[in-house]
Amino acid sequence: MKKVTKHDIAVIHQLFIERYSDAVTELAYKNAYELVVAVALSAQCTDKRVNLITPALFSKYPNPHALANADIEDVKKVINSCSFFNNKAKNLIEMAKRVVEVYGGEIPMNEKELITLAGVGQKTAHVVMIEYTGANLMAVDTHVFRVSHRLGLSDDTTATKTEATLVKKFKNNLHALHQGMVLFGRYICKAKNPKCEECFLTQFCKTKETFKV
Repeated sequence: MKKVTKHDIAVIHQLFIERYSDAVTELAYKNAYELVVAVALSAQCTDKRVNLITPALFSKYPNPHALANADIEDVKKVINSCSFFNNKAKNLIEMAKRVVEVYGGEIPMNEKELITLAGVGQKTAHVVMIEYTGANLMAVDTHVFRVSHRLGLSDDTTATKTEATLVKKFKNNLHALHQGMVLFGRYICKAKNPKCEECFLTQFCKTKETFKV
């Protein structure tokens, strides 16, 4: 496999930024609380599914105080079409309790504090900060992981290592790059039947010989 050069990386970076500079998450939310909940629910679940679940959830529990006092069985019932809903219901309530007790009901917006919340790991924290504050961070979900490897940007075996590699290679405009790679992977460079005819990065693809182009 031909190695990706610094020039290649610069061009890939520019193409993503040009096309996706205004890209935002497809999760529906109105404030930081709703965003954290939606991102937490989206783990191993599609944004489309989450957006079907959250209106009823936010109607019943419109803020951390309400969710902190929620009955776990009721939360489970509201989110039961989401993957791992039992564990997510528990984490959502615990997250809300900490937000109320430690942060006065306001979602903290820095990584160290966000990851102290139940169900919020590094990836979730980064996604929240990228979306809400435009932070210069990278988060690697299944789409970013796949795109990174197909473009030869990473051969790492984990999302965490892939993230570190992408940060090292791209350095800036990481928020736009993340959003762009997610949408590109979701709609064009799909896991099955990628739309290679719509791809603007075919010259850099390391796996295109396996696809019908």
